[in-house]
Amino acid sequence: MLLTDKDVDDGGQVGALLEQIEEPIASFSGDGAYDRDDVYAEVTTQHPDAAVIVPPRANAVPSETAETAPTQRDQHLQCIAERGRMGWQRASGYNDRALIEADISRWKRVIGDGLRSQTDERQATEVAIAANVLNRILELGCPKYVRVA
Repeated sequence: MLLTDKDVDDGGQVGALLEQIEEPIASFSGDGAYDRDDVYAEVTTQHPDAAVIVPPRANAVPSETAETAPTQRDQHLQCIAERGRMGWQRASGYNDRALIEADISRWKRVIGDGLRSQTDERQATEVAIAANVLNRILELGCPKYVRVA
């Protein structure tokens, strides 16, 4: 699987990353840097039924067809106008992205930035072991609540 380099524009890599996914995706989430026409176009071209969950920039304006045929981005802007940005985050599921980013950060801190194995089979084993390690760490650190009275 192709991963993006730290020095590469992530939005420009969306097409190449999506081409590697064989199954249909339900949604594509990203931060405000992905609020670009080409990102929306890539996702909807390769996965027409996917929801694109990207916060529009603060100075974003609706498209010319917003009244007659609103795009997903136009719908986001309308929801933000009605509910505010925090309301949009809750309604769209954007807050789930923060939980995923925390998981990835935890992975990188505990396991490391990259895989060490060279073959796909060994990488799959390495990922399975790492996931089990992280799950075990989480189990050890999770409090157990018991009602005493």
